[in-house]
Amino acid sequence: MSETTAADSVLYEVDKGVATLTFNRPDRKNAWNLPMEKRFFELLDQTAEDPDVRAVVVTGAGKSFCPGMDVQRLERNSQPGESLDFSGRPPMYSRRFLPKPVIGAINGGCAGIGLVQALLCDVRFAARGARITTAFARRGLAGEYNLPYVLPRVVGLENALDLLLSGRVLEADEAKDLGLVSRVVEPDELLAAAQEYAADIARNCSPRALAVLRRQVYGDLDRGFDEALSRSYSAMQYFAGSADFREGVASFADRRAPAFEGLPADFDPEDALSKPFLPE
Repeated sequence: MSETTAADSVLYEVDKGVATLTFNRPDRKNAWNLPMEKRFFELLDQTAEDPDVRAVVVTGAGKSFCPGMDVQRLERNSQPGESLDFSGRPPMYSRRFLPKPVIGAINGGCAGIGLVQALLCDVRFAARGARITTAFARRGLAGEYNLPYVLPRVVGLENALDLLLSGRVLEADEAKDLGLVSRVVEPDELLAAAQEYAADIARNCSPRALAVLRRQVYGDLDRGFDEALSRSYSAMQYFAGSADFREGVASFADRRAPAFEGLPADFDPEDALSKPFLPE
């Protein structure tokens, strides 16, 4: 079987306001490599700039999500004298500030840098039987791409240490019990379920509100309570009297679907949060 070209290594489709990005190296079980990384982040930038896209779904082709870095690159990097070169690579956590919600549809094997991608999704669906592992300790590696920072914030300290130190494999149902994923569905229903969830967001939620909410949640992880509270009041002031607020109230009163405008490519969520104040 021939190697998938870089341009086809991530598929892109938009329907009902939802962009679906599919890791597409089935000949390598969607193992991560740098051409796929470049294409993936280019397409994420495309979703951010397209006002017709209101939510994003990330999944894998075939029966694997992403089992980690391609073993061919791992073998090369493990040789004596090798060092990592990150020049020209996109920041792995740039999606943290994407202005649109990202839904993970974990359809199969998910490990290492593949797990990093899954954890950068806001909400995660998993196919029953999908196998997940951090893998690093079993490859002679420490936690990469800040996973030791992110994982405890998702599953708690002891669970994170269990998964990182043991490198053990867990299946989707246990992952749900730990809070690593929020939904487990049958494999043949996974993608449709994730896309319908994303489409519901696209139909019914204000793109500006979504962008600001995402920035609040991720940005406030690193802030104290009082500063986050002040920024929350700033957001309240920003949306008071806004077209989105008026449409949200009117559609609720009229018992109809809202008609929110798409998100302009130059919208900056910080505009809603950068005039902090506290009421007296």
